[in-house]
Amino acid sequence: MTAAPTGPDPRGTPTLGSLTGGQLRRLGAVAGLSRADVETYAGVLTDALGTMAERPLSLAPPTRTFLSDDHTPVEFSLSFRPDAEPSMRLLVEPGCGADSLVRNGRTGLEAIRAMARRWDFTTDVLDELQDLFLPPVPRGPLALWCALELRPGGVPRVKVYLNPAAGGEERSAATVREALHRLGHRRAFGGLPQGGGYPFLALDLGDWAEPRVKVYVRHDNLTAGQAGRLSRMDSGPGPAAVEGFFRTAAGLGPDATGLGRRPGLSCHSFTDTGTVRPSGFTLHIPVRDYVRHDGEALARASRVLRHHGMDASVLDRALAALTERRPEDGVGLIAYLALAHQQDQPPRVTAYLSSEAYAVRPPAVETVRRPLPVS
Repeated sequence: MTAAPTGPDPRGTPTLGSLTGGQLRRLGAVAGLSRADVETYAGVLTDALGTMAERPLSLAPPTRTFLSDDHTPVEFSLSFRPDAEPSMRLLVEPGCGADSLVRNGRTGLEAIRAMARRWDFTTDVLDELQDLFLPPVPRGPLALWCALELRPGGVPRVKVYLNPAAGGEERSAATVREALHRLGHRRAFGGLPQGGGYPFLALDLGDWAEPRVKVYVRHDNLTAGQAGRLSRMDSGPGPAAVEGFFRTAAGLGPDATGLGRRPGLSCHSFTDTGTVRPSGFTLHIPVRDYVRHDGEALARASRVLRHHGMDASVLDRALAALTERRPEDGVGLIAYLALAHQQDQPPRVTAYLSSEAYAVRPPAVETVRRPLPVS
């Protein structure tokens, strides 16, 4: 792996904060945010990173986070809808500089509570689940991540991502079931699809019209046919629509055995405690493991966007805002592609974009199947 270009820093040595803050500013402009908003959100990112914002990029990443392949504790994403500006999102690990998982979680919780004071929202639902996801001796690959939907006006929508394996991988299912029960979704767990594990549970905090509880399920060796049957929404997408997205994003034809490298993820969101059915369904494809380079990933993403009536040229500009390298010179800049359905709303397509603050993953040398068109 080779070091990613960082560019000059006006204060001297390139740092984690200066690089990711610059990326946020440029990407925010692509997403249609005002200069004032992107400056506000760059400050929010600096606050979330804490002292790690000033960490020189010449040093190793502050922690071996699996938030990204090169352990950058920051990820960006653009969520597209027809006839609208894309919604920009930021995912960050506030506790990335901690020397233990328990301190990581405490730092993350303090960061969320500081945001709650700043933007006047409560953390009641998070507090209700603290013993499940932030125990005295946590286990697993993460403690707490924070996602921010960067809206015009300088006040984001806030989400937290928690680790169902905090009490042990063997207790993940019981942890998710108990969390849903405490939050009033007492029959929701039984409606989830079968899978190989529960990597995340996410909570909407603050100014959401319908706050969601989101449960992610891992699906090893997922095939297109299996993907088409994952949704548990009452009025969700038909199997053909999900299968078409799967085949284009993963580049796998109908005779393929499935996602044999990094697994696919499904996500079901719950808003109404009076029904067992979820109100939302998303399929996440780790496109970076099924392409030779980001040029292929960009081509697949563009086909999906055009199929859904969305402006694919925005994604070209977004990649240029993140890095000066050519898409063909690495793989992983586009980490995931996701197709999201929410009740009574048109489908959304989300591209998850890596900062590559520390390294660029070289292009793959093996031949990958050519993608099929969306059907």
